[in-house]
Amino acid sequence: MTARPGAIGTDQAAATRRSGDGHDRASGRATIAAVVVTHQRLDKLKPTIARLLAEELDWVLVFDNASADGTAEWLLGITDTRLILRRSAKNLGGAGGFSEALREVRDRLDPDWVVVMDDDGRPAPGAVAAFRRMDKAGWDAIGSAVFHPDGRICEMNRPYRNPFWRRSEFARTIRQGRRGFHLRDEDYAADAPVQALDMTSFVGLFLSRAALRRAGLPDPRLFVYGDDQLYTLTMRRRGLRIGFAPAIRFEHDTEAVQAASGVVLRPLWKVYYMYRNALIAYRVAAGPFFWPLVPVLAVKWHRKAADYGPDAARFRSILKIAIRDGLAGRLERGHDEVKALAGTGARQGG
Repeated sequence: MTARPGAIGTDQAAATRRSGDGHDRASGRATIAAVVVTHQRLDKLKPTIARLLAEELDWVLVFDNASADGTAEWLLGITDTRLILRRSAKNLGGAGGFSEALREVRDRLDPDWVVVMDDDGRPAPGAVAAFRRMDKAGWDAIGSAVFHPDGRICEMNRPYRNPFWRRSEFARTIRQGRRGFHLRDEDYAADAPVQALDMTSFVGLFLSRAALRRAGLPDPRLFVYGDDQLYTLTMRRRGLRIGFAPAIRFEHDTEAVQAASGVVLRPLWKVYYMYRNALIAYRVAAGPFFWPLVPVLAVKWHRKAADYGPDAARFRSILKIAIRDGLAGRLERGHDEVKALAGTGARQGG
């Protein structure tokens, strides 16, 4: 990995102005680092970096997952000394990128808080200021309200309370399905109260120093999908408290395609990670209910093949392997092997 020129000096200067608890001696304000993981999406990254550098942040660490689209060169041209670039010679996926980036932030920068996002997730103007203003007493982590750029709530980032841990949510889920345990639209109103969560996404998640040290790092073997779900559920199992703050707003400029039964994944290799990792997360979430739940999930997921048109047969084939590996907890399958399952060459499709 390579560092942006001057990054070491920047870190040393930061260390001298911080007290032992990570607060800035001069102002007494908490220090905040942002982590962005990127791969081959410079067009998405550029507005994200512009938004972050306009916020009151102490560091912005970008983990570049072996991009070959000029990402590193563009970042090296930025003169803001808060920016730190870390490059990987190999694409480690979102999970691997977050794991490595958070390790560096924890061990070298040691901020009071770190906020995480992908390259297509970015703070709405003033989001960090809203975080600084809020009363964070009693919370170990804070999740943001995530919207599409056009103002619609981003469904893939809608947080939830685990119905397998909460009787009221379980009863509502039996009647209403997904709506029974995810936050409601009215919970997103800017003046709505902060609510307790069991799961939220890595788009705009603020982690305290205590949370990062107690929860550890995301599992890099997940590669993509489910790393945030598994991480936040694990936080809750360890007694950490996660709040949803609707006044802190992020945008997710995602290009994911929504079909009648949910997101349609392209390239097809993403199907493997989505469903394998979902089973691993369901095992944590459902506990003793996991095995009775498996056949229900299998039927539901197989029905999604209709959304893949001419690729339906390939979808079913990949899903079968994903379910088998998920049930076995197998996380060793390499990314090139996963792409081969989808008929994707080793140098194509990420």
